[in-house]
Amino acid sequence: MSAQAAVLIAGVIPTPAVRTLPTPELAVSGLAKGFDRGAPVFSDVSFDLAPGQSVSLIGPNGAGKSTVLRCCVRLIEPDHGSIRLFETEVCSLGYAALRTLRAKVGFVFQRHNLVPRLSVLTNVIHGAQARQSGPGTWFHGLAPRRLREEALHCLDLVGLADLAGRRADHLSGGQSQRVAIARALMQRPRIVFADEPVASLDPSAGEEVMGLFVDLIRRHKLSLLFTSHNLRHAIDYSDRLLGLRQGRLQLDAPSACQDVESLRAFYA
Repeated sequence: MSAQAAVLIAGVIPTPAVRTLPTPELAVSGLAKGFDRGAPVFSDVSFDLAPGQSVSLIGPNGAGKSTVLRCCVRLIEPDHGSIRLFETEVCSLGYAALRTLRAKVGFVFQRHNLVPRLSVLTNVIHGAQARQSGPGTWFHGLAPRRLREEALHCLDLVGLADLAGRRADHLSGGQSQRVAIARALMQRPRIVFADEPVASLDPSAGEEVMGLFVDLIRRHKLSLLFTSHNLRHAIDYSDRLLGLRQGRLQLDAPSACQDVESLRAFYA
């Protein structure tokens, strides 16, 4: 007789195993923000982001997508709500603690924000400023060997190691965004926020860079929250899709259950 059968005969019902869900990397609850004493841009926005999950945020122009992203690390101060990043309440942090927390967050935005007159390698090394300070992160000529090698590795991941010595203002748009991605990886982040990461690129370059970007995110098992007006990208490159409209989060669903036509109706 098996042990389980013996337990049942004895009249004891075994307790089923409880599956523990992973703690979210980011948990947002009741977030609200308004400007100039007018009506809130959005209110009561709540969502979370699981470890290794990719989430896209869509919505009409002016819905507040970029503002949500920036509120999550207090680049913009929220009016109300709770933001827990890596189990830490962001809104209660002082400047020094907030800066330490932000060091674990990589940023990739529509404007690549490279320093034009500096080399590609130096721009990538700047990503290390999130975790250390000093002249060694200012210019590649002052950087210790380990930082230069790490920066070259990040450039190799985006296919631009051969352009390490080129000035950033001599790059194409697609190349500039690849460098921005390499700089974000140089931070060694746990989570990456991306605001319209390929909106400034032509369709061909945008498709190539977006595919590379998300592949690197998944390969490094990072969490990703990105905004996009490209509905195909929102579906293809995320596990879950959030929709912000009329000041509220009106859509939260698995991306695999969505299609471009239904999402276009969301904008109506």
